[in-house]
Amino acid sequence: MAYWLMKSEPNEFSFDEMLAKTARDEPEEWAGVRNYAARNNMRAMQIGDEAFFYHSNIGKEIVGIIRIIGLAHPDSTAELNTKGEVVWDCVDVEAVKALPRPVTLATVKATPELAGLELVKLSRLSVSKVSPEEWALICKMGGL
Repeated sequence: MAYWLMKSEPNEFSFDEMLAKTARDEPEEWAGVRNYAARNNMRAMQIGDEAFFYHSNIGKEIVGIIRIIGLAHPDSTAELNTKGEVVWDCVDVEAVKALPRPVTLATVKATPELAGLELVKLSRLSVSKVSPEEWALICKMGGL
């Protein structure tokens, strides 16, 4: 299993909305990503991989865990390129659980063991990798 971090602006799509969709058995298409590195990360995801759900801009905190339930496929919100192809991909996800204690970006940055986290090093990347060690530490910090 691999671990990831996926960002969403809570005023656009929040973790509470993700929880509600999962409760209704409605998978979420993680669409709208328009960065090649983030797209390639989604292409590398496997069914069952887990990701932190990060509220960006408003809150700036890791608030929950989601699971990959659908492999990378063409993003339904993407326009076709000049060759008539969809360049952008997305994955399907469902909520797993909320963190009992959200882990703020400030806390992450203040934790030396997380200095290499892509959230810190590549702050503009909306879908990033998380090592197993980083995952375990953030889960512990979040009360799991």
